[in-house]
Amino acid sequence: MRSGNLFNNRGWAGIAAALVLIVILAPLFNLAVPEGTALHMSDYTVALLGKIMCYAILALAMDLIWGYTGILSLGHGVFFALGGYAFGMYLMRQIGLDGVYHSELPDFMVFLDWKAYPWYWKFTDHFWYAALLVVLVPGVLAFVFGYFAFRSRIKGVYFSIITQALTFAFMLLFFRNDTGFGGNNGFTDFKRILDIPVQTSEMRMSLFVITGLVLVGTLLLGRYLVTSKFGRVLTAIRDAESRVMFSGYDPLWYKLSIWTLSAMLAGIAGALYVPQVGIINPGEMSPANSIEIAIWVAVGGRGTLVGAILGAFLVNGAKSWFTVAFPEYWLFFLGAIFIAVTLFLPQGVIGAIAQIREMLQKKHANAAKAAA
Repeated sequence: MRSGNLFNNRGWAGIAAALVLIVILAPLFNLAVPEGTALHMSDYTVALLGKIMCYAILALAMDLIWGYTGILSLGHGVFFALGGYAFGMYLMRQIGLDGVYHSELPDFMVFLDWKAYPWYWKFTDHFWYAALLVVLVPGVLAFVFGYFAFRSRIKGVYFSIITQALTFAFMLLFFRNDTGFGGNNGFTDFKRILDIPVQTSEMRMSLFVITGLVLVGTLLLGRYLVTSKFGRVLTAIRDAESRVMFSGYDPLWYKLSIWTLSAMLAGIAGALYVPQVGIINPGEMSPANSIEIAIWVAVGGRGTLVGAILGAFLVNGAKSWFTVAFPEYWLFFLGAIFIAVTLFLPQGVIGAIAQIREMLQKKHANAAKAAA
């Protein structure tokens, strides 16, 4: 039994309903329940959950391209960061005269003696234009890059290497002060979104709820895609691309479509991440971050969607605890997780649950047969 079969229609509806319930109850436990009581959810916990939900959206984007299409990307961190930078430009414009230098320009531009915004900052003070950039910038980059890569039939480890080279190149570019993106420090000290202060409880909870609903929407969109004819072609490309070509389908446009959509979803995750965490810098583009995304999906179970969400929550929850309790050992722990999953759980946690369920079903069936 395939791990994905563990979740039938009722199962998927239950998982989506559980996520919606979390989105509803978390703000109530944070705002309505008094501090110091057992049911109160701290601001730190809400912020942590919001951040992990952004990572879960990113993991779903990775699962669509890796789990269902068989294309391992080690550069999804660049799409996540570009979405964050696109929305970060809007957030920086909203600081206005409240910066350290009381200038209409961001503090880092004043410090570097910039006299005006670069041309690519034009219109970024408008929310909807920035929201459009969040999906267009990663989408256009992914489309152009993917078109030439897939047309050249680059795949396997070679594709993974060039995606990692892509994110490394962008990281070096954004570290430069003369690019107009804050250099090493990036963007931070955000003040407002739509004239509402970022640090208010209302805005914090609004971002949390929006992130949760986007996560649910991404899960349902992924479910719709992978169960459609389009999704069946994707899995066929993953399993035997040459046979798909001989059957009359052109893999280029199928791979390019899901690759571009995956990048756009990663950009949306980055845009939701930035105001909740309060910073975006080139470190988000590091190759190590992109490798971590693949680890989330592998731990949860690639090719299941739900496994991607589970992996993002498990790994980042463990990371949050380990970096406080044993900060010097976190990277060793992360490496141990990946090795253990590769050796003992090749289908991830979801696959292990499916195998246990299958064993129990066989056991009950044998017992019933023996009793009969």
